[in-house]
Amino acid sequence: MGTGGRSGLRPGKGNTEGVAAGKGNTDGVAATPTAASASCQYRCIECNQEAKELYRDYNHGVLKITICVSCQKSCQKPVDKYIEYDPVIILINAILCKAQAYRHILFNTKINMHGKLCIFCLLCEAYLRWWQLQDSNQNTDPNDFIRYAKEWDFYRMFAIASLEQTAFFIGIFTFLWVERPMTAKKKPNFILLLKALLLSSYGKLLLIPAVIWEHDYTPLCLRLIKVFVLTSNFQAIRVTLNINRKLSLLAILSGLLVESTMVYFLQRMEWDVGSDCAIYKSQDF
Repeated sequence: MGTGGRSGLRPGKGNTEGVAAGKGNTDGVAATPTAASASCQYRCIECNQEAKELYRDYNHGVLKITICVSCQKSCQKPVDKYIEYDPVIILINAILCKAQAYRHILFNTKINMHGKLCIFCLLCEAYLRWWQLQDSNQNTDPNDFIRYAKEWDFYRMFAIASLEQTAFFIGIFTFLWVERPMTAKKKPNFILLLKALLLSSYGKLLLIPAVIWEHDYTPLCLRLIKVFVLTSNFQAIRVTLNINRKLSLLAILSGLLVESTMVYFLQRMEWDVGSDCAIYKSQDF
């Protein structure tokens, strides 16, 4: 999820008016104009105000980070200090759920891996559920080993995991749509929010060890992974829409409610959903 340095920035560094600290060009030093100067496409990671540029590129490779000088309420701090940070440092800050790191990743970088990350996480989750399902349905009959060669169970687990995640997102978007007058002064960007939710679900990658080494995860470990993913989703909602913690928490709870309803509906249809609850019970047994 972390990306840093100037290589991860979106094209365009702003216009030639007002350099880093709000000062003009110095004598003999020319700034490089770009085509993206007409709009404020970046955000200050400290105060969440819009900014036209992240840094100013002078001749001879001289760079200077832009200072937040918004006409509204500027913080007089660097717009994005993470552009000079190593990606590992940014990733650690994102794992710690720091709002500044989330703003850097969501607003000031160009990441198009959210779709691939979502599919990969769903595959890991589906495999873990499929493995738990096979382990709970052990049979001494040699003919029963044919079930391990069937791909239908795995595809079914993948479809169920996708449905549950979709239900979780629907619950979040429905709540935020109903509470739209309270969430933002302007129309919320739900496309960006979807991208943020997909990226913030990277905690499911912690299931990779179970996929590689077939590790028997304890119920506590699975619950901790779930809590971490929900915490990341909570922070992504708060940062993307710039709303308070109460509304973000209510949005997460709404998503969990719709997801639980989906699980109950699938269980009523007598599907082995392989949900977290089922995994916890089988491991406790």
